[in-house]
Amino acid sequence: MTTPNRLNSDAIARQAQLSASRRHFLRGLGAAIALPAFESILPRGINQAVAASARNLGTSPTGAPLRAAFLYVPNGVNQTAWWPTGEGGTDFQLAPTMQPLAALKDKIQVFKGLDHLNATGGKDGPGDHARASSTFLTGVRIKKTSGSDIHAGVSVDQLIAQKVGHLTRFPSLELTCDGVRKSGGCDSGYSCAYDFNVSWRTPTTPMPPEPNPRMVFERLFGSGQAGERQKNFARRIEQQKSILDFVLDDAAELQGKLAFRDKDKLDEYLTSVREIESRIQRAEKVGEVKDPGGETPAGVPANHRDHIRVMCDMMVLAFQTDSTRVATLIFAHDGSNRAFPEIGIPEGHHFLSHHQGKTDRLEKVAQIDLFYMQEYARFLEKLDQTKDVDGRSLLHNSMIVYGGGNGDGSRHNHDNLPFI
Repeated sequence: MTTPNRLNSDAIARQAQLSASRRHFLRGLGAAIALPAFESILPRGINQAVAASARNLGTSPTGAPLRAAFLYVPNGVNQTAWWPTGEGGTDFQLAPTMQPLAALKDKIQVFKGLDHLNATGGKDGPGDHARASSTFLTGVRIKKTSGSDIHAGVSVDQLIAQKVGHLTRFPSLELTCDGVRKSGGCDSGYSCAYDFNVSWRTPTTPMPPEPNPRMVFERLFGSGQAGERQKNFARRIEQQKSILDFVLDDAAELQGKLAFRDKDKLDEYLTSVREIESRIQRAEKVGEVKDPGGETPAGVPANHRDHIRVMCDMMVLAFQTDSTRVATLIFAHDGSNRAFPEIGIPEGHHFLSHHQGKTDRLEKVAQIDLFYMQEYARFLEKLDQTKDVDGRSLLHNSMIVYGGGNGDGSRHNHDNLPFI
């Protein structure tokens, strides 16, 4: 349904009116504090008090874990073909772009009027693609720099991970169907780190997404064939522990011999090492890895649609096995000029998004929007068809946010953003 929800810092009165609905929305974003769910100990009957307690802990009333995923689409949308029509509630009609969601109409909310004021140019001038992706989940004004002194904010997926990450083997999962860039200049004086990341652990530390589905699968479940993976995963943990012991012993020996500046560098390095150590400890605490069976993905597919599908399947597996409860997926970075031969479009997406109101370009943008929407719908349908530990569907116990940081690609605006 369409829900007016324009965020404007100057409109204090209107802000107050929106506070209740926004609290509701943010509670959905942050409802993720949960114990691991085991089917054998789920309650058969739950009274209202227990159900309320379960909701407060970020679980469903049946004790199943709640999950969140954030999917990013670049370059804005064809606004005319995107927005539903009607009065809201259940009495609305899907526009052409959202037709793939027809079977899931009662499970979606379309938020209209969402603005990212901190993505606007202001004194910073051009660079709307970098600002679009880096403010998508952080909501802050980023520092304009193409150097290493990047500064954004902590993203909402990482805020959730801070609360529930210790309950699963991986606090969060970051995926992309594009390249990975952490340095260099990409957009009018902005670092590539802004363009290619939507997840930020700290204001200066993006969470680089993984583009290779094989690497994702082996990270989650271990290498080798089905039946061998658990043993290989356990062996890898032991090897990592041995390497960490060596590194920490070596670092302790070095610490007394280093100059002040070098000690700072060593401390930064040791912070990364301790994060790996924490990950190993979580893996041991949570217990044996669940092998989903099947074949390990071969690598990065040449076809963009296939790449999106296998990455969405990785998220389904990660949620199904409770390997993580928080994920992000970038379909393509903002400013991407990818062509779409899969649907007969040889021109680049970024080029077409600067449509200048030309009908032929707008039609092709709508086709690209539809392409991405079809894959979003497929992902939701797969979640809806996969049983959770409480007998309901994974989708029933999940919040999947789909959207982007640009509204209309031709205007490079950051208001009335596409959000589902």
